[in-house]
Amino acid sequence: MTLKQNVDWNEIESLVNILSKKIKKLPRTFSTITTIGRGGLVPSRLLADRLGIEKILVDKNKISSDSLFVDDIFDTGDTFTNIIPKVDNPSKLVFATLFARRGKKYPSQLIYAKKTDNSAYVVFPWDRFEFKRSQN
Repeated sequence: MTLKQNVDWNEIESLVNILSKKIKKLPRTFSTITTIGRGGLVPSRLLADRLGIEKILVDKNKISSDSLFVDDIFDTGDTFTNIIPKVDNPSKLVFATLFARRGKKYPSQLIYAKKTDNSAYVVFPWDRFEFKRSQN
């Protein structure tokens, strides 16, 4: 049986608030959010509301460093590794996530709300059916 860390909507709201405060403290603003279609859509929408950003770009082949990149979790680092070559200026990218996997090495571009409790699979409200399917 896989260890899991369930996250409910109340915790999501709290994490979005924490993350949006951190982003607002940055010495820059963002006109858009860029994300991936699976885990990043819901956090992107919630952050867009908090930050007053109206445009969310999904699954783009080219990513502007002026766009905030959002995902639900920094876990294996694969998403970051896959998107960094698509960014026009990788050193200026801000990669924002609700969670960062405890014990991993984080890129300097990462900003997150909270570290995971342990190595358990984080089950977000929007992927609980996917998690159940993966257990069969």
